[in-house]
Amino acid sequence: MKNTIKVERAKKNWTQADLAKHIGISRQGLNSIETGKFIPSTVLALRMAKVFNTTVEVLFQLDDTDS
Repeated sequence: MKNTIKVERAKKNWTQADLAKHIGISRQGLNSIETGKFIPSTVLALRMAKVFNTTVEVLFQLDDTDS
């Protein structure tokens, strides 16, 4: 699964720690999601979308291996 979290964070000038605090997880947890090592729960994905004022589909996209 691909994601655009790093791009969205850059738009807000936020560090991983900043975003992690906004969504209630650790920076290490966010790093795992951002690097694709961990897929977030639906609730967590929705929290991220809300913080960035976007949709889950903008933040997360299936790649060819996920189909």
